[in-house]
Amino acid sequence: MADEPLVLGIETSCDETGIGIVRGHTLLANTIASSMDEHARFGGVVPEVASRAHLEAMTPTVEAALAAGGLKFSDIDAIAVTAGPGLAGALLVGVAAAKSYALGLGVPLYGVNHLAAHVAVDQLEHGPLPKPCVALLVSGGHSSLLLVPDVAQDVISLGSTVDDAAGEAFDKVARVLGLPFPGGPHIDRAAREGSGTAIAFPRGKIDDGTLDFSFSGLKTAVARWIEARERAGESIHVADVAASFQEAVVDVLTRKALQACRKYDVADLLIGGGVAANSRLRALAQERCDAAGVRLRVPRPGLCTDNGAMVAALGSNLVTAGVTPSSLEIPADSSLPITTVHV
Repeated sequence: MADEPLVLGIETSCDETGIGIVRGHTLLANTIASSMDEHARFGGVVPEVASRAHLEAMTPTVEAALAAGGLKFSDIDAIAVTAGPGLAGALLVGVAAAKSYALGLGVPLYGVNHLAAHVAVDQLEHGPLPKPCVALLVSGGHSSLLLVPDVAQDVISLGSTVDDAAGEAFDKVARVLGLPFPGGPHIDRAAREGSGTAIAFPRGKIDDGTLDFSFSGLKTAVARWIEARERAGESIHVADVAASFQEAVVDVLTRKALQACRKYDVADLLIGGGVAANSRLRALAQERCDAAGVRLRVPRPGLCTDNGAMVAALGSNLVTAGVTPSSLEIPADSSLPITTVHV
């Protein structure tokens, strides 16, 4: 195996079949087959539909990634796969495929944590991670603050959501505003025409002394505000509601993230996960990090959402660190804790 391993990563934790190929920290291919359109009419991801879509997309997506990188199967040094957390059936498809490829190619297999992979992917854009760094991960299923001394071996949970994650709140608020699924991009777009100070929505757990998050109350507050205006026969300015809701979310996320940096005396903050593509979160985080003297790292939007590149990136870290490969009997674990980077 070369000094910089060629790793193929497989991501199937939710509704996107992602195949990425990296050599060291260099991205060679990042191919995604999304089943989002199949879920949109249900207003959310249907696990059985996602699993079937992964089955159908796996082989052609792997082949497309190899073609995009100008590579052959024989070039691959290792296979990495998301073993959890995520939807159980969807994870099983990816894990089974990864075992088959690893066995057939005679290369090592690495089962990795989906959340740690969201941290590792930043290396493909900005180089090696500072040690330590604080990571804020925000997605449809997770809102987490992590202390990361070493992404390949040591990830420490500092705080997480106690109810709805930020991405879930975006989807639910989009629904009551009549915006399409998934809600995040549509709220972001609508908010650009509105005022973030138009409506004083609550900031859950903002000063509770913890690094945990709560967005359920905010989501409910938005729904009740809309219902009250509708009962009164008043018009609703969707852009103002979207902007004010979005501001409440990103205010809490960035405040808590900088609290973590101060508490643990860390000068580098990384933001990852699908919600990290939100334009207001990126702007406010930069503004507050600049004021606090904290260096901010956020991958480009295409690397924030679920993808195979992030799995391959973490796999590359594990190979380089000399971590023992996974057994071909590894399970898919839908509730894999963030502290378990590798299974």
